[in-house]
Amino acid sequence: MIDIKLIRSDPDKYTKAAADKNMSADIAALLEADSALMDINQKLQDARTAQNNAGKQIAELTGQDKVDAIMSVKSLKTTIAELEAQAEQLTPKFDDLMLLVAQPAAEEVPLGKDDTENLELRTVGEIPSFDFELKDHVELGEALDIIDIPRGVKLAGSRNFILKGAGAMLHQAVLRLAMDQMIAKGYQLMTVPVLVNEDVMYGTGYFPLGRDQAYLAERDNKSLVGTSEVPLTAYHSGEILEASDLPKKYIAVSTCFRREAGAAGKDTRGLYRIHTFDKVEQVVIAPNDQDQSIAYHQEILANSEDVLKALELPYRVVNVCTGDLGQGQVQKFDIETWMPSRDSYGETHSASRFYEFQARRLNIRYRDEDGKVQFCHTLNNTVIASPRIMIPLLELNQNADGSINIPAALRQYMGGLAKIEAPK
Repeated sequence: MIDIKLIRSDPDKYTKAAADKNMSADIAALLEADSALMDINQKLQDARTAQNNAGKQIAELTGQDKVDAIMSVKSLKTTIAELEAQAEQLTPKFDDLMLLVAQPAAEEVPLGKDDTENLELRTVGEIPSFDFELKDHVELGEALDIIDIPRGVKLAGSRNFILKGAGAMLHQAVLRLAMDQMIAKGYQLMTVPVLVNEDVMYGTGYFPLGRDQAYLAERDNKSLVGTSEVPLTAYHSGEILEASDLPKKYIAVSTCFRREAGAAGKDTRGLYRIHTFDKVEQVVIAPNDQDQSIAYHQEILANSEDVLKALELPYRVVNVCTGDLGQGQVQKFDIETWMPSRDSYGETHSASRFYEFQARRLNIRYRDEDGKVQFCHTLNNTVIASPRIMIPLLELNQNADGSINIPAALRQYMGGLAKIEAPK
């Protein structure tokens, strides 16, 4: 949510923000509704003041003056009721239009239409070369009996899977490594709901624009989350924190649910684009200070890079262009890990900062050192998401005989197993 005062002062800025992000927001209609509401609210305030004054005077009046005053109060009551009805009718329209306003991107965000125009910032690690013909993760997983996609599809439809034995262990090992690294850095581990009230989805900015991507439990007015960012960020909704409490640094591991609406025919093979996955997510709730937010953005990005370095996977970091940004994101850095079967880097992480966009929608505030109540800033990033990360893990660690070497950092979580080999 954007402060309406900012939109009033510079409407063109928010019209441009929506255009840059390939979104639709009717700023003119919003300002028209805002002006009408302000006019109604001013009239309401004037009528209530007049009603209060008249009420105080009635006791001191007599005769016709008292009768006239009573009639005036009755007339004011009618006027107030009519104005309240007008406000009640117009407010939902104003609220709906406000929910569509896009946060302007930071100046350092490149202008672009989609992810093909994201800007590479750096590459880390060397892409290995092999002297044998590589297999993709599906071939490897099936031969090792650790991935079963056909039975996953049988049970739950397309874009579903089953991990077995060492495959399931590897999946859990990745999550444990990420959790342990983040706990060691002082982030608090949380277990959070993954079925949430819809107002939490609106508050974090996933509704209304992303509603078609969510699995809905409509009978109960709830939604399955696509990331634990949602409950973690909303944890302090409606609260006023103290400046000394900030920043709040949380992580959660959860199953994530995404319909992948509009992805028909795209990335249909393997584990890249699936309906359910597990993710360790990090969220920071910070003071209302842009410089601090930028610093925390670099911190959460570095946290994820540390996991990839521990896994010994080559990756690159990109500055996401305006057309690939979400509605509330000021800036986003994606980490893309090298995947031989795609012959390219594939997205595995997204680090975003929102300033007060989410906090306004969720009403997360804090009292600063001067006693002033301000909205917090929020940030989030993937620490690791699996099984997508298993694509490079399996493909980059394969041997000519089809076995898979386990990175050293993961062996402690796999009972000391150093290699996954085909069953004999």
